[in-house]
Amino acid sequence: MKQLEVQVRLAHIVAAGEKVLRYTAGKSFDEYSADDFLASAVERQLTIIGEAVTKIAQTDSAAAARVGDFPRIIAFRNQPVHNYPNVDDNAVWVIVQREVPLLLERVRALLAEP
Repeated sequence: MKQLEVQVRLAHIVAAGEKVLRYTAGKSFDEYSADDFLASAVERQLTIIGEAVTKIAQTDSAAAARVGDFPRIIAFRNQPVHNYPNVDDNAVWVIVQREVPLLLERVRALLAEP
């Protein structure tokens, strides 16, 4: 059951990450930061990623370690949830551009393992 739980959460990460990349495809930082609807949608998906990583860490810490820098992912999840007035658009954009593609690569590899 533990492995099934991890697999489900990994699939949630992939789905949310793909949405982030789809929502932001072809957008510039200026377009992102000027569009409250887009920013809200991206932050929601990043929150889902962070929550899925949190659940993986609670279920199987070794699996969470293989996802990547899971404490940082969880810490970022807490920003839009608990510190929403101070979410930094620049930080979100860096995550979208640099971190989400790498995370998807790692998670897809984990899901492909037997």
